[in-house]
Amino acid sequence: MLAPSLLAADFGNLEKEMSWFNQSRADWLHLDIMDGVFVPNISFGFPVLKAVARLCQKPLDVHLMIVQPEKFIGEVKALGAYMMNVHYEACPHLHRVLGQIHEAGMKAGVTLNPSTPVCVLEDIIQDADMVLLMSVNPGFGGQKFIEHTIDKVKSLRSLIERTGSHALIEIDGGVNMETGRRLREAGADVLVAGSAVFGAPDPLKAAADLASL
Repeated sequence: MLAPSLLAADFGNLEKEMSWFNQSRADWLHLDIMDGVFVPNISFGFPVLKAVARLCQKPLDVHLMIVQPEKFIGEVKALGAYMMNVHYEACPHLHRVLGQIHEAGMKAGVTLNPSTPVCVLEDIIQDADMVLLMSVNPGFGGQKFIEHTIDKVKSLRSLIERTGSHALIEIDGGVNMETGRRLREAGADVLVAGSAVFGAPDPLKAAADLASL
């Protein structure tokens, strides 16, 4: 599956970007919300996301890189989001937050920063619909892929199979045709790609190529 990241889109031409995106082979639209506190950057807020949600005809995969993400479950649900991702590092009461996301009618994802080991998911993996592994440090697009992510995907796949979890594995950061192929071989289900799709000379072809991995 492919979930191109809106963070790399042309914000001066969102209607045009969503027009080709809706015709592409992408499965989801990935939305990175940053608060300048949990990560050292600010991306976009809910007024922009509401406009995008009206234009997008594919499921929304919302990734909250913010403190206290549970405060915005209602707003994310109001967008019509399919998946809401929250960071393990930002949720001291993660089990409760995943339950609240499910109660709101959305799928619940858990995101891990590059330095957070997969083993912390041992007691929560059964409650997660997806685990998003950051393959760059969150906060900025266009970063270099962290090689250790390949081994991390394999470890997560092993945990999922051992526990009987049905969680998907999503990867975000530095994804292109080369890293995407290796990630898929390691066991990843969903690839998030920003500049590799929105920044490509032919975004439709780039999306089709990545989706075919």
